Amino acid sequence: MKKFMDWLGNSFAPKARVFTQKPAVAGLSSAMQKLIPFILTGSLVFFYNVFRSYLPVLPDLGNISNYSFGLIGLIAAFMVANQYMEKLHHSKYAITAGIVSICSLLMFLQPVGAKEGTYAMDRIGPSGILIGVIVGGVISLIFHLYTKLNLFKESEMPDFVLEWINNIIPIFTSLAFWASLIFGLKIDIFEVIIGLFAPIQDFGQSLPGLILLVLIPAFFYSMGISTWLWSAIQNPIFIAGIAANTLAVQKGLEPGNIVTNEVVYSIGLIMMGGTGATLALNIMMMFSKSQKLKTLGRICIGPSIFNINEPLVFSAPVVMNPILMMPMWINSIVGCCVVWFAMKGGLLKIPYELMQLAQIPAPISSVILTKDFRAVIVYFVLFAIYFGIWYPFFKVYEKEVLAEELKTGQQTELKSPVESIA
Repeated sequence: MKKFMDWLGNSFAPKARVFTQKPAVAGLSSAMQKLIPFILTGSLVFFYNVFRSYLPVLPDLGNISNYSFGLIGLIAAFMVANQYMEKLHHSKYAITAGIVSICSLLMFLQPVGAKEGTYAMDRIGPSGILIGVIVGGVISLIFHLYTKLNLFKESEMPDFVLEWINNIIPIFTSLAFWASLIFGLKIDIFEVIIGLFAPIQDFGQSLPGLILLVLIPAFFYSMGISTWLWSAIQNPIFIAGIAANTLAVQKGLEPGNIVTNEVVYSIGLIMMGGTGATLALNIMMMFSKSQKLKTLGRICIGPSIFNINEPLVFSAPVVMNPILMMPMWINSIVGCCVVWFAMKGGLLKIPYELMQLAQIPAPISSVILTKDFRAVIVYFVLFAIYFGIWYPFFKVYEKEVLAEELKTGQQTELKSPVESIA
C-alpha cells in the first residue's frame, strides 16, 4: 500500500496535473464550465415549474428554458471553439472561431425537412451538445493550423487588410469543409456522429458506465484534481439522458435513463455532501476526540449540507491521505449500485426534468427531483451505509491525529519559559 501511495503522490498525480493543463484538455474543460450558467438557467425554470404546478396562475417561463438550455448544442459549439483559441494562445480568433462554429452547426439542420421549410431544432439543443463539441473542436483545429502557416508574414499590406485576409481564409476553409460534406456529398453528419458515439452513450447509461463516471472523477479528486475536468465527458451523456427522459414522459412513457446529472449530483444520494459522499465523514469529525478534527468538522458542516465539500476535502485533508482516499472511492461505487438497483427495481422513481441544482440540501432535493417520498428512506439507508464505510477509516485517522496532538502538546509542556520565548 505504501508503494502504491508513493507512486500516486510522486509520479501519477504530478503527471496527471500536467496532462490536465494541456490546451486540448484545459480548453474543453473550460468550455464545459462556461456552459453551466445556461444549464442552470434552464434548471431554475424547471424548479420554478414545481411551484407553478401548484399555482397555475404563475406565468409560463418555458421560453426562457427553450432559449437557454434548449440551445445548449449551439452554445457548446461557440464555447468550445472560443476556449480552444484562448488556450492555444490565439485570442484574436476567439470570437471569430466561435461564430464560425455556430454558422457551421446550423448547416446540420439543412438535411432535415429543408424542402418543407422545417428544421429539427433538437439538433442544436440538448441532444446536439456532443455535435456542438465536435464542430467547435474541428473549427479550432482549422484556425490553429492556419496560424501555423504564417502566411503574409513579410507582407507590406496595411494591417487592417492583413487582418481581413487572415480571418477570411480560415472562415472560408471551415465553412467549405462542412458544406462540402453536407451539401456536396449529401452526408447527414449529425446522424453519422450520433451513430459512431451510440455505443459510448449506451455504455454510459449502464451500471458500469455510471460507476466509471462517478469513480474516475472521485479518484482524481482525491489527488487534488478538480472534478470539473470530467464534465466534458459527463455532460453529453448526462444531458442526452435527461432529454430522452423528458421526451419519454411527454409521450406517456416511463423514463429509463438513470445516468443523468440529476441522479448523480442533484438528488444528493450518490454525492451526499459532495464527491465521495463526505457528509458522514463531516459529522464524525464534528464529534471527534481530536480538537483539530472537531473544529474542522464544525467549520465545514455548512457547505457539506449543501453538497460542497472542497473545504473538507482539502482541510481534513482527504486529498493525498491514504487512509481517507479509500472510503471516498468505495462510496463512489456503493452509492452508484444502491441508487441504480433502487431505481431499476422500482423502489425509487427516475428523474425526468432538467434540474441541475446540486446545492439544494438532500433529502429535500431528492424528493423534488424524483417526485417520490421514498427518496427519504433511500437517503437515510445510504447515509447509514456511507457512515459504516467511513467509520473504521476515520477512527484510524483520528488515532493518528490524536497521537500527533498529544506529541505536540507534550513538546510544548517540556519547553522552558526561556525556550518558549526564544
